[in-house]
Amino acid sequence: MRDDSVHARVDEYVRDYVGLDPVTATVIGEQGSDALLTDFSPEAVTERAELGKRALAEVRRIEPADDAERIAKAVFTERMEIAGELFDAGEEIGALNVIESPVHSLREVFDLMPAETEQQWATLAARMRALPRALEQVRAGLEQAARAGHTAAVRQVDKVATQCARWSGDGGRSYFHGLLDDAPEALADELGAAANTAAGAYAGMSEYLREQLAPKAPRADAVGADRYRLHSRQFTGAALDLDEAYQWAWEEFARIEAEMVEVAGRIEPGASPARAAELLDADPRHRVTGTDGLAAWLQQVSDEALSSLRDTHFTLPDELMRLDCKIAPPGGVLGAYYIGPTDDFGRPGSMWWSVDHEQPSFPVWRDATTVYHEGVPGHHLQVATAVYHADRLNRFQRQLCFISGHGEGWALYAEQLMRELGHLGTDHALLGLLDAQIFRTARVLVDIGMHLELSIPAGTGFHEGQRWSPELGLEFMTTRTLGAHDYLADEVDRYLGWPGQAPSYKLGERAWLAAREQARSRAGESFDSKAFHGRALELGPIGLDALGAELARSL
Repeated sequence: MRDDSVHARVDEYVRDYVGLDPVTATVIGEQGSDALLTDFSPEAVTERAELGKRALAEVRRIEPADDAERIAKAVFTERMEIAGELFDAGEEIGALNVIESPVHSLREVFDLMPAETEQQWATLAARMRALPRALEQVRAGLEQAARAGHTAAVRQVDKVATQCARWSGDGGRSYFHGLLDDAPEALADELGAAANTAAGAYAGMSEYLREQLAPKAPRADAVGADRYRLHSRQFTGAALDLDEAYQWAWEEFARIEAEMVEVAGRIEPGASPARAAELLDADPRHRVTGTDGLAAWLQQVSDEALSSLRDTHFTLPDELMRLDCKIAPPGGVLGAYYIGPTDDFGRPGSMWWSVDHEQPSFPVWRDATTVYHEGVPGHHLQVATAVYHADRLNRFQRQLCFISGHGEGWALYAEQLMRELGHLGTDHALLGLLDAQIFRTARVLVDIGMHLELSIPAGTGFHEGQRWSPELGLEFMTTRTLGAHDYLADEVDRYLGWPGQAPSYKLGERAWLAAREQARSRAGESFDSKAFHGRALELGPIGLDALGAELARSL
């Protein structure tokens, strides 16, 4: 690789960035800084932003050597531009929401730390001891944001305070003490003291958020059209027409809702979707016992998907044939998520399920489609394929670049693909897919509607003519989708703190389906879905505005 190539300069940026962000280093499997934590003080956040701006200026001046570098330059440029705009708008220093913020990444990094040798346990202890200082730096960022008028809404502050209290062990055992069940006896005292330190740091963070930051936080949740468009570009890599997206989502919602009624009627004549879901939840044939039973069921579905898709609709090298299914530790927002493999596949891709650990059994009729979303052919194939293709994708493309509209859109496309391939052929599995689909479509409506405070149109059967509010958002989710109330309440909090992210799923799926239909139209009877999927995944992450054009170039 030439030293003056696009790939070389972008790889240099990744090296320098990871050197300033030990948490990200652990996430991508970079060794050497696992005892350290990322500095989220205003000065450090600014230093990382300036690093990106310098790299962007230099990459803009480099002439790509080939088609792979042309795509790499376009992706890096688009991502660094939006990152710079977000920083300049004051959206990065002091960021806080219920699902992805410095407060969360400093806790979640411990999920990824190995704990087998005494040295690894000692490293874990050192990182726990570093938490008080790291959270002080987070507080410095939150204070600067407050002075600039950029404090997150009080809803986000209060909810994150509650999460911090859970992790600290308020009312029970702390998350950090829970890590020590298999600790070596020789390090028991050191590790116990470190866990006390870490738990105390999160208890202090909870107190700070409630008592000092919450009084400064605005009560209004809506961010307005200008901020929303900025965040929407971050999550989609596209300049969306929000009015068009809102109107389309109402049409899509009505289509899916009608099919759900039809499927529910096959489960029990005359049953509503809610009644059919109640029947399926109660049916022991569709339940598993405990978190161990859930993990085993998820692994089985995942392994079967990998085996059935290999060499049929996808080309899967051996490195991609392992996907670990795990239950996430308690305390976080409920849901499922995926973490990609390290660059050498020494740590495989993993699918995590965040559930209520006190629940004795779990209904799983909805969850096959989510396995396909988070695992195969969803996020695992997309992310791990990018990691595998180090010959054509630089480290930024493989490790640091995730565009939600592209990635989550692919994962929804993967769910629909599995329906087309017959993997969701029973009525209960189909209702699970439709439940997921209507949920993602409702998120487009609620997210855009609440943040832009739009009017609810006539003919929708829901508070027609009123303007969206958080209260109406929760009511819509609980009455027009099939999720549990507590989970949906968490979801609405997520939308309000992460504007533009939730719609990226369904709008991304729309872009992927359109790209496939365009490729099919161009190829006619010679259309090859395996070739389409191969090229789509080999592209690596790319914004939705560029996705269709790039696929059209090569298919």
